[in-house]
Amino acid sequence: MANTFAPYGFRFIGINGAAAPNYAPTQRRIAQGNTTQIFRGDPVVQLNTGYITQATAGATQIAGIFDYCEYFSVSQQRTVRSNYWPANGDAAADVAAFVIDAPGATFQVVSGNGGPVVLADVGQNVNFALGAGNTTTGISGAYADFATINTTNTLPFRIYNFAGNTGYVVGDGAPQIIGNGSDGTTPYNTVYVTFNNQDYKVLTGI
Repeated sequence: MANTFAPYGFRFIGINGAAAPNYAPTQRRIAQGNTTQIFRGDPVVQLNTGYITQATAGATQIAGIFDYCEYFSVSQQRTVRSNYWPANGDAAADVAAFVIDAPGATFQVVSGNGGPVVLADVGQNVNFALGAGNTTTGISGAYADFATINTTNTLPFRIYNFAGNTGYVVGDGAPQIIGNGSDGTTPYNTVYVTFNNQDYKVLTGI
């Protein structure tokens, strides 16, 4: 059955070489006055100020993938935990943001803007594009931009597997999915990626 285009951002599935998909996201900060929404599954970048924000589509170096945030809500007078940063001016102070940035982190993501991703694309690098995030669920609309697949080493992600790969080996960290995205012969198939060009200042604290 042909796939349909339904992106959900970069969904964490595990750490390469780990027995279980456990991880501890890094706590970062979003500036209180940041007016850019950030959704769960969005790539983020670190600014010169040390804060993070949603990465611009086409960015080469990213800090990680946004997971969730916590802030004290002025309107609700309580701490709110949210899948996305609403950028609505409701935070009483800077926002605690939790980012998946571990080396070896792997993600499931929809491919878009061409395709399908095939065996020849495994090991190549790819950029991302931003769609519209969902303000009800807080889930990202980002996807892997098929049109950018190349050997260019400055691209932020590397493809290591794809849905519909008949050479899939059980235990390689890329679960074969059922349903939408599983057809490896049509566009919008699911791919599995790792970080390729990451801002390691986030990891070292520099």
